[in-house]
Amino acid sequence: MKKVLLLFLCLSFGLTHAQFFRGNVGRGYGPSHEVKFNIGQFLVTTTVEGGYEYFLSDDTSIGGSIYFDNDATDYNGDFGIGPQFRAYFGRDPRSGFFAEAFGMYYTGIDEDILAVDQNYSTFALGLGMGSKWVTTSSEKFSLEAYAGFGRNVNAEPGQDTFLYRAGLSIGFRF
Repeated sequence: MKKVLLLFLCLSFGLTHAQFFRGNVGRGYGPSHEVKFNIGQFLVTTTVEGGYEYFLSDDTSIGGSIYFDNDATDYNGDFGIGPQFRAYFGRDPRSGFFAEAFGMYYTGIDEDILAVDQNYSTFALGLGMGSKWVTTSSEKFSLEAYAGFGRNVNAEPGQDTFLYRAGLSIGFRF
């Protein structure tokens, strides 16, 4: 009788766990790669920003982003590239609320009051947070909203000390 009860409990736990995560428990949850486009940044400032994310597990990922802007005097310059590490805290794996640590190398032109423009290139480290939603039927498409700020490691005189990030990105998983 004890063996039957133990077998019943084990099967119940296994089925409950599989239904909670909606994926194959042994193989992980859905696709591990995601590419995304920051549609919010593009609509507001015409900056083209893309990103890539690789899921290490159901609640952590690494990735990177790259952006181009045709105005080198914008607040984050005309080019940027950098890595990121994310931790997810949602009920469903690989979605929900997240916190991230990121680095960003970026270049631009600093406008001076005396009409002397200075080119700069700098590196910033920062923190951010946001939320990601994934389609429940196929787990292929995502939408995320995020914001963050970083501090320049080697800011030059007259250059902004902080870097700001924000976006509304759409993504595709494969």
